[in-house]
Amino acid sequence: MIVYIRNGGAVIICRGNGMNIVLCGMMGCGKTTVARELNKITGMPLTDTDAEIVKRYGRIADIFANYGEEYFRKIETAVTAQISATDGQIIATGGGCVLREENVKHLKRSGKIIFLRTQADTLVNRVQGDTERPLLQGGAQQRINELLPVRTPLYFKAADLVVDTDALTPREIAQKIISFYNL
Repeated sequence: MIVYIRNGGAVIICRGNGMNIVLCGMMGCGKTTVARELNKITGMPLTDTDAEIVKRYGRIADIFANYGEEYFRKIETAVTAQISATDGQIIATGGGCVLREENVKHLKRSGKIIFLRTQADTLVNRVQGDTERPLLQGGAQQRINELLPVRTPLYFKAADLVVDTDALTPREIAQKIISFYNL
């Protein structure tokens, strides 16, 4: 079941003890920032898959440049499997994590996936000039417009909850998730 939360929309409360809260969406949608807010408010531990990859293997841009995207995706899958084996945490995923069904299965086994849906213009404004995102080679506007229609259906398919983020602050988004899952 997918539930939409829009500005001030009705919220159905579900209870889930020990489950993970998993944030997915395009680069620049606010996954890491919202995860930090959730961590501050709930005290649940936070794990960022991209940060974990950087800690273990080095810069993502370097991995892409030296080994290619497929190698990066294999690393991402291994890290996702390991991270999702622990319950009761907030997980911020990389923008392409849901490209592999295996990752979605790992994440859903112990968690609820929240798609932070953000409009293309907002994403471009947030990521323009970011040199640490290898998939933006060729320009942020063009790449976002190419990736968004391909990835959005995958985000929807993976999602247990969809939050439209454009008109909300990270704290407001976090509050909606907390309210929805009664954290």
